[in-house]
Amino acid sequence: MIELRDVHIRAGQFELANLSFLVDAGQYAVLMGRTGRGKTTILESICGLRRIDGGAILIHDTDVTDWSPADREIGYVPQDLALFPTFTVAEHLQFALRLRRQPARQIEERTKELAQLLGISHLLTRRIQGLSGGESQRVALGRALSFHPSVLLLDEPLSALDEATRNEMQALLRRVTRESGVTTLHITHSADEAEALADRFFHLHDGKLTER
Repeated sequence: MIELRDVHIRAGQFELANLSFLVDAGQYAVLMGRTGRGKTTILESICGLRRIDGGAILIHDTDVTDWSPADREIGYVPQDLALFPTFTVAEHLQFALRLRRQPARQIEERTKELAQLLGISHLLTRRIQGLSGGESQRVALGRALSFHPSVLLLDEPLSALDEATRNEMQALLRRVTRESGVTTLHITHSADEAEALADRFFHLHDGKLTER
């Protein structure tokens, strides 16, 4: 569950005020709106990368407003994916698990499980350079899901893909999120993408958040 209660965010001259919404556990919500209106700012605030100036952020009924990003246990795929050029695919899938000092056997098992789920088992020893857009998206999604987060945040994850790959990734996202039960908030500009994926539809316009 993701909940914002009267959240206020200010960044220079930019301001969002009185933002409130609720995404129930296990739901897939899409947030739409014009470029530069604060959608990414909302995601960054939920995962703790940006402090809010008022209100509260709750994850599964727990107020995490003042928690560090690591303590919130949220999986996040930024728009640029933020993949590490020196890492192999396997090292990306293992990254969050190693930070959490998981046992080596559990890390190995989870890496194999994710690679099979995402269809990238044949890529585990490859570095990021040379991967296709769809393959890179799968790696970023695997890294975000590796530690079994209860919440997944996706910032325009399919915007740079061609139509065929986008359709393939939409099907993968539907399957993976439903199988894992993760509560998902996904930013997109595509109405077709939203219709294909979402249980809930939110729209940000002129600083106001509404549900369709």
